[in-house]
Amino acid sequence: MNFNGRAWRLVALLAVGSAYAQGPSEQHPAHPQSEGGGASSAGASATGGDDAKLIGSAMQAAPPSVGKRAAVIAMGADGQMRTLRQGSNGFTCMPDNPTTPGPDPMCMDKAALDWANAWMAKKKPQQGKVGFMYMLAGGTDASNTDPYATRPTEGNHWVKTGPHVMIVGAAPEFYDMYPKDAQPDTTVPYVMWAGTPYQHLMIPVR
Repeated sequence: MNFNGRAWRLVALLAVGSAYAQGPSEQHPAHPQSEGGGASSAGASATGGDDAKLIGSAMQAAPPSVGKRAAVIAMGADGQMRTLRQGSNGFTCMPDNPTTPGPDPMCMDKAALDWANAWMAKKKPQQGKVGFMYMLAGGTDASNTDPYATRPTEGNHWVKTGPHVMIVGAAPEFYDMYPKDAQPDTTVPYVMWAGTPYQHLMIPVR
Protein backbone atom coordinates (compact mmCIF):
# COMPACT_ATOMS: atom_id res chain seq x y z
CA MET A 1 0.00 0.00 0.00
CA ASN A 2 1.36 3.41 -0.92
CA PHE A 3 1.79 6.03 1.75
CA ASN A 4 -1.05 8.55 1.70
CA GLY A 5 -0.32 12.22 1.22
CA ARG A 6 -0.21 13.29 4.87
CA ALA A 7 2.01 10.37 5.88
CA TRP A 8 4.32 11.18 2.96
CA ARG A 9 4.44 14.77 4.15
CA LEU A 10 5.48 13.61 7.63
CA VAL A 11 8.44 11.69 6.28
CA ALA A 12 9.39 14.38 3.80
CA LEU A 13 9.24 17.21 6.32
CA LEU A 14 11.47 15.37 8.75
CA ALA A 15 13.96 14.76 5.96
CA VAL A 16 13.80 18.40 4.88
CA GLY A 17 14.41 19.57 8.43
CA SER A 18 17.36 17.25 8.77
CA ALA A 19 18.84 18.45 5.51
CA TYR A 20 18.37 22.09 6.46
CA ALA A 21 20.02 21.59 9.83
CA GLN A 22 23.00 19.69 8.51
CA GLY A 23 23.74 21.83 5.48
CA PRO A 24 22.95 21.68 1.78
CA SER A 25 26.15 20.09 0.50
CA GLU A 26 25.71 16.72 2.22
CA GLN A 27 23.44 13.74 1.78
CA HIS A 28 21.23 13.01 4.76
CA PRO A 29 19.52 9.80 5.83
CA ALA A 30 15.75 9.93 5.74
CA HIS A 31 13.55 8.93 8.64
CA PRO A 32 12.83 5.17 8.41
CA GLN A 33 9.25 4.30 7.64
CA SER A 34 7.18 1.65 9.36
CA GLU A 35 4.44 1.16 6.74
CA GLY A 36 4.92 -1.64 4.26
CA GLY A 37 6.24 -0.39 0.95
CA GLY A 38 6.55 3.14 2.25
CA ALA A 39 10.29 3.52 1.90
CA SER A 40 10.15 2.89 -1.82
CA SER A 41 7.22 5.28 -2.35
CA ALA A 42 8.93 8.04 -0.40
CA GLY A 43 12.01 7.65 -2.58
CA ALA A 44 10.01 7.79 -5.77
CA SER A 45 9.97 11.58 -5.84
CA ALA A 46 13.67 11.59 -6.71
CA THR A 47 13.59 8.81 -9.29
CA GLY A 48 10.81 9.89 -11.64
CA GLY A 49 12.91 12.14 -13.87
CA ASP A 50 16.03 14.22 -14.17
CA ASP A 51 16.92 17.02 -11.78
CA ALA A 52 15.49 19.71 -14.02
CA LYS A 53 12.06 18.05 -13.95
CA LEU A 54 12.22 17.64 -10.18
CA ILE A 55 13.16 21.28 -9.72
CA GLY A 56 10.30 22.28 -11.99
CA SER A 57 7.90 20.20 -9.92
CA ALA A 58 9.14 21.67 -6.65
CA MET A 59 8.80 25.21 -7.94
CA GLN A 60 5.09 24.63 -8.62
CA ALA A 61 4.51 24.65 -4.87
CA ALA A 62 5.17 28.40 -4.49
CA PRO A 63 4.74 31.65 -6.44
CA PRO A 64 7.42 32.02 -9.14
CA SER A 65 9.12 34.84 -7.24
CA VAL A 66 9.58 32.51 -4.26
CA GLY A 67 10.20 29.24 -6.06
CA LYS A 68 12.93 30.53 -8.35
CA ARG A 69 15.13 31.51 -5.39
CA ALA A 70 14.27 28.64 -3.04
CA ALA A 71 16.52 25.72 -2.25
CA VAL A 72 15.27 22.48 -3.80
CA ILE A 73 15.93 19.09 -2.28
CA ALA A 74 14.61 15.61 -3.05
CA MET A 75 14.67 12.18 -1.50
CA GLY A 76 16.42 9.50 -3.52
CA ALA A 77 15.48 5.84 -3.84
CA ASP A 78 18.30 5.10 -1.37
CA GLY A 79 16.57 7.20 1.30
CA GLN A 80 19.14 9.98 1.10
CA MET A 81 18.23 13.64 0.82
CA ARG A 82 20.17 15.49 -1.83
CA THR A 83 20.26 19.14 -2.77
CA LEU A 84 19.22 19.75 -6.36
CA ARG A 85 19.68 23.51 -6.12
CA GLN A 86 20.80 25.83 -3.36
CA GLY A 87 18.60 28.78 -2.48
CA SER A 88 18.95 32.37 -1.35
CA ASN A 89 15.59 33.34 0.17
CA GLY A 90 15.21 31.06 3.21
CA PHE A 91 12.62 28.77 1.61
CA THR A 92 13.11 25.08 0.89
CA CYS A 93 11.01 23.22 -1.68
CA MET A 94 10.43 19.56 -2.47
CA PRO A 95 8.96 18.06 -5.66
CA ASP A 96 5.76 16.05 -5.93
CA ASN A 97 5.74 12.45 -4.77
CA PRO A 98 4.16 10.68 -7.77
CA THR A 99 2.96 7.72 -5.67
CA THR A 100 0.48 9.81 -3.64
CA PRO A 101 -3.10 10.35 -4.87
CA GLY A 102 -2.64 14.01 -5.81
CA PRO A 103 0.06 16.59 -6.44
CA ASP A 104 1.93 17.56 -3.30
CA PRO A 105 5.08 19.61 -3.95
CA MET A 106 5.70 21.91 -1.00
CA CYS A 107 7.79 24.91 -0.07
CA MET A 108 8.35 26.30 3.42
CA ASP A 109 10.38 28.76 5.44
CA LYS A 110 12.76 27.96 8.31
CA ALA A 111 10.15 28.51 11.04
CA ALA A 112 7.86 26.01 9.31
CA LEU A 113 10.71 23.50 9.15
CA ASP A 114 11.22 23.87 12.90
CA TRP A 115 7.49 23.39 13.46
CA ALA A 116 7.56 20.25 11.31
CA ASN A 117 10.49 18.81 13.25
CA ALA A 118 8.58 19.34 16.51
CA TRP A 119 5.55 17.65 14.94
CA MET A 120 7.61 14.64 13.86
CA ALA A 121 9.28 14.37 17.26
CA LYS A 122 5.90 14.71 19.01
CA LYS A 123 7.21 17.73 20.87
CA LYS A 124 5.39 20.99 21.42
CA PRO A 125 6.36 23.58 18.79
CA GLN A 126 7.54 26.98 19.94
CA GLN A 127 4.40 29.09 20.28
CA GLY A 128 4.49 32.36 18.41
CA LYS A 129 7.25 31.26 16.02
CA VAL A 130 5.07 31.61 12.95
CA GLY A 131 5.96 29.62 9.87
CA PHE A 132 4.57 29.62 6.35
CA MET A 133 4.13 26.77 3.86
CA TYR A 134 3.05 26.79 0.23
CA MET A 135 1.25 23.92 -1.52
CA LEU A 136 -0.04 25.79 -4.55
CA ALA A 137 -0.16 22.70 -6.76
CA GLY A 138 -2.55 21.03 -4.33
CA GLY A 139 -2.44 18.64 -1.44
CA THR A 140 -3.37 15.05 -0.81
CA ASP A 141 -5.70 13.51 1.72
CA ALA A 142 -5.35 13.88 5.49
CA SER A 143 -7.20 13.51 8.76
CA ASN A 144 -8.42 16.88 10.00
CA THR A 145 -8.35 15.78 13.64
CA ASP A 146 -5.44 13.35 14.08
CA PRO A 147 -1.94 14.69 13.33
CA TYR A 148 -0.53 11.18 12.97
CA ALA A 149 -3.26 9.36 11.04
CA THR A 150 -2.00 7.53 7.96
CA ARG A 151 -5.32 6.29 6.55
CA PRO A 152 -9.01 7.12 6.85
CA THR A 153 -10.94 5.46 9.67
CA GLU A 154 -14.43 5.91 11.03
CA GLY A 155 -14.39 9.17 12.94
CA ASN A 156 -11.00 10.62 11.98
CA HIS A 157 -12.58 13.12 9.56
CA TRP A 158 -10.56 12.56 6.41
CA VAL A 159 -10.51 15.62 4.16
CA LYS A 160 -9.28 16.58 0.71
CA THR A 161 -7.77 20.00 0.14
CA GLY A 162 -6.72 21.52 -3.17
CA PRO A 163 -4.11 24.25 -3.66
CA HIS A 164 -3.49 26.00 -0.35
CA VAL A 165 -1.05 27.71 1.97
CA MET A 166 -0.55 27.03 5.67
CA ILE A 167 0.27 29.16 8.68
CA VAL A 168 1.85 27.19 11.51
CA GLY A 169 3.19 28.02 14.96
CA ALA A 170 0.83 30.90 15.75
CA ALA A 171 -0.63 31.53 19.21
CA PRO A 172 -3.94 29.79 20.05
CA GLU A 173 -5.91 33.03 19.96
CA PHE A 174 -4.99 33.43 16.31
CA TYR A 175 -6.60 30.11 15.42
CA ASP A 176 -9.65 30.97 17.53
CA MET A 177 -10.65 33.41 14.79
CA TYR A 178 -11.21 30.61 12.26
CA PRO A 179 -13.54 27.59 11.92
CA LYS A 180 -12.44 24.48 13.82
CA ASP A 181 -15.07 22.03 12.61
CA ALA A 182 -13.97 18.41 12.59
CA GLN A 183 -15.40 18.07 9.08
CA PRO A 184 -14.58 21.49 7.63
CA ASP A 185 -15.59 23.38 4.55
CA THR A 186 -12.27 23.15 2.69
CA THR A 187 -13.19 25.97 0.33
CA VAL A 188 -12.62 28.55 3.09
CA PRO A 189 -9.80 28.97 5.65
CA TYR A 190 -10.07 26.45 8.46
CA VAL A 191 -8.00 25.08 11.32
CA MET A 192 -6.57 21.61 10.91
CA TRP A 193 -5.74 19.55 14.02
CA ALA A 194 -7.60 22.03 16.23
CA GLY A 195 -6.94 21.69 19.94
CA THR A 196 -3.58 19.95 19.46
CA PRO A 197 -0.11 21.56 19.70
CA TYR A 198 0.07 21.19 15.92
CA GLN A 199 -3.05 23.11 14.94
CA HIS A 200 -2.47 25.23 11.87
CA LEU A 201 -4.45 27.33 9.46
CA MET A 202 -5.25 25.90 6.06
CA ILE A 203 -5.99 28.60 3.48
CA PRO A 204 -7.35 27.48 0.10
CA VAL A 205 -6.24 29.62 -2.79
CA ARG A 206 -8.62 28.38 -5.52
